[in-house]
Amino acid sequence: MCEMSTGWIEIVSLLWGLCAAGLAWHVAVIAQQITYVTLADGRKQERKLPLLFRLLMPLAPNFTPLFRKPAFKGSKLRLSRRITAAGFDGLITDEELLSLQMIFPLVLGPFAILSIRAAVAASHLRFMGTIEIPLDLLAILWLLIYPTMWLRGVLEVRHRSMRKALPFVLDLLTLSVEAGMDFMTSLQRNTERRAMDPLGEELLRVIREIQIGKTRREALRDMARRVDLMDLRTVINALVQADELGVSIGSVLRIQADQSRQRRFERAEKLANEAPVKMLFPLLFFIFPAVFIILLGPIITRLIQQAGM
Repeated sequence: MCEMSTGWIEIVSLLWGLCAAGLAWHVAVIAQQITYVTLADGRKQERKLPLLFRLLMPLAPNFTPLFRKPAFKGSKLRLSRRITAAGFDGLITDEELLSLQMIFPLVLGPFAILSIRAAVAASHLRFMGTIEIPLDLLAILWLLIYPTMWLRGVLEVRHRSMRKALPFVLDLLTLSVEAGMDFMTSLQRNTERRAMDPLGEELLRVIREIQIGKTRREALRDMARRVDLMDLRTVINALVQADELGVSIGSVLRIQADQSRQRRFERAEKLANEAPVKMLFPLLFFIFPAVFIILLGPIITRLIQQAGM
């Protein structure tokens, strides 16, 4: 009987090992996959979704019918605009992102709770038992909002890249236009010769939309709505007004380049002024205790040894 039970244990252990190996192989295959977005000229640009998104995305169709109801129309519209502004249009939809917000707590929530309980049990501290439930709730809440936090983060990174590149692009356009080149030709040449970045992707899309029949004003306004960046919207509004009033594009570009550079300097100055406040928390909770332990640690240890003797 014991030999039979031992045999069953070995078989179950083997099956669990095969299951874990298969799961690890699947995760490794998914992690190596490369996803792309198609630019306006047909080129492929690498754009990666988080690994957890790619692993759990096959479960999204089970929840997408729920978010097709009229009650979610406003939320879907806002998410769709932010996905497009972040450059992930075509890789993930608004319904899939909302579905992931439901999938994360349902699938990963039990693992998070078990991990918290194991950590609390291993700590052997009495007060940790009283905060198990708040920690569980915080873990579930974090899993619930993680997809939108990720989208906000990638959107901020993309906007930061555009704000950084905008003055340089405006300077190049100003030099080209003042040298006698028309605006569209200078825009096309500068876009083709620069390394492809988020601003270059959007400008390339503007060029292609104009080539297929859109007016320059419509293409620029669509870009402003699509990107949803205040600095870029200011430049585009100035260009559209100059086009409507017949003002020289070169002078408008020069003014906008100076203003964009000034705004970037003001943001850098603001961040520099905020640095001391942001350093206050790590200074109080990490650096001072470390210095205290380094200076007084040997003295306290010696006092404890003398008291023990």
